[in-house]
Amino acid sequence: MTDFIRTELAELQTPSLLLDRGRMQSNLSRMAERISSLGCTLRPHTKTHKSRDVLRDVQALSGNGGVTVSTLREARYFFDSGQKDVLYAVGMTPSKVADAAQLIHAGCDLKVITDNAAMVALLAQGAQAQSITLPVLIELDVDGHRSGVCPKSDTLLDVARAIAEAEHLELAGVMTHAGGSYDSRSIDEVKGHARNECALSVEAAERIRAAGLDCPIVSIGSTPTAAVVDDLTGVTEVRPGVYTFFDLFQAGLGVAEIDDIAISVLTTVIGHQAERGWVIVDAGWMALSRDRGTASQSIDQGYGVICTLDGAPLGDVILGGANQEHGIIQARAGGQALDVTRFPVGSKWRVLPNHACATAAQYDCYHVVGDGEVTARWERINGW
Repeated sequence: MTDFIRTELAELQTPSLLLDRGRMQSNLSRMAERISSLGCTLRPHTKTHKSRDVLRDVQALSGNGGVTVSTLREARYFFDSGQKDVLYAVGMTPSKVADAAQLIHAGCDLKVITDNAAMVALLAQGAQAQSITLPVLIELDVDGHRSGVCPKSDTLLDVARAIAEAEHLELAGVMTHAGGSYDSRSIDEVKGHARNECALSVEAAERIRAAGLDCPIVSIGSTPTAAVVDDLTGVTEVRPGVYTFFDLFQAGLGVAEIDDIAISVLTTVIGHQAERGWVIVDAGWMALSRDRGTASQSIDQGYGVICTLDGAPLGDVILGGANQEHGIIQARAGGQALDVTRFPVGSKWRVLPNHACATAAQYDCYHVVGDGEVTARWERINGW
């Protein structure tokens, strides 16, 4: 944790990224209790927060079951912070084997993923050249969302055999991300994705074992499914990420409440367009990201929900438009025209984001807030 002099929230320059530690810890506790009660290990994804200070709170509340990362820079950052057990959960490429080897030679228990035999051959060549044994999990596609091998296909066994037979690779297991859950329109649909994710992942592992191969890890992911899953039989670990902070999209899915959202962007009113009912602020899409994911949900939250300085949402007011450095506060579509006098020039407001990962990625630190004060400044990293 970086030394920091407490300051009033209203004194911060804008835009700034705020983190409500109390809300975050509540989110962490609920997920840890859920996964533990189902007899499974939590391997949280760090791609949302990318901060050793946040991870300290995560592991204080959920134990150390290893971490998941989305870049090798994250892997190095968290390994240098003392985290040995790391899963790099994006398809591995040959050009990254040398960096992976540096971590492994330094003592990192790094695992990587792939979904095809052609890449297996290339990874085996790279691992041989670097004099390492590279643990590899097979990525599964359980819902047609993105990459991965069909759990019921012959390709699954072909890839498993290719890894197991390669001298410098080790078949570590199977993993998936139920990204299809993000298209759900009800909690029942999310629960259906959770059941499907678990069943197909366990089936894939059983097929690999029946073929005479080891498959020690059965790893599933996605915050929506982790938030509602009720049976993890046969699963060894769960990898939610955005649950740390939650966001408007997760609230729209029904797996979180608005009051669970732990990050926000502080912004200042810089002008008015009174005849349009617009309030102009100094936080545009560079401060919040271009993510408009809630536009596909029943409630379109624009670029974010406006809150008072103490974090209370104004249900009728959103950041309805955004340019690179300018945001436009306006009334929600269908509501009454915004009274811009509610937002004096120079006043400061908070914006809850659609997508916590994308918004946090715009910043190099969190301003940790509590009781109207900034109590700490926590670094985060970006890049690959």
